[in-house]
Amino acid sequence: MAVGWVVLAGSAAFSVVHFSEIKAAARGVLGIRAQDGAATAGGQRPFSETQVVRTLSRGRTFEIKAGAHGHYFSSVEINGRRVDVLVDSGASIVALTWDDAERAGVYVRDSDFTQRVSTANGVARVAPVMLDRVSIGDITVRNVPAAVSERGNLATSLLGMSFLSRLQRVDIRSGVLFLQE
Repeated sequence: MAVGWVVLAGSAAFSVVHFSEIKAAARGVLGIRAQDGAATAGGQRPFSETQVVRTLSRGRTFEIKAGAHGHYFSSVEINGRRVDVLVDSGASIVALTWDDAERAGVYVRDSDFTQRVSTANGVARVAPVMLDRVSIGDITVRNVPAAVSERGNLATSLLGMSFLSRLQRVDIRSGVLFLQE
């Protein structure tokens, strides 16, 4: 019985400490669009200029300050082309909107949508793809598994675990997300 209380207390403490990450992951799973990621009149999301790239003796580090609602938005390069993403540790893979995939030079046909994924909005079809390279700041990961969503089924491209898990460090402290290669 004491072990159960320790587990419960640990879970509660974890939830309090990582509330913003849990909330962001839940929004990603539920497909809820963040208000701080709303598109501007030009069609681009407003991204904070508070992103910092540092080269440390341990490797390259990229820092992103949380947006107004605790989300981490950034611009990345996919196959050398700029794409705006939500960094989402709750997403298994990098997930691209149809339009962002085309912007990155990834073209899919209807017959490429061979996988089904469960989302809060129901089951959706995706086209599995392999991205040659994904870069954020000076950090580059090659051969990244990803999926392209059917047109109109994904509001924002997600930088998920198929990229994040290949980094040496992914850490959040005081509203700043640290990515280290």
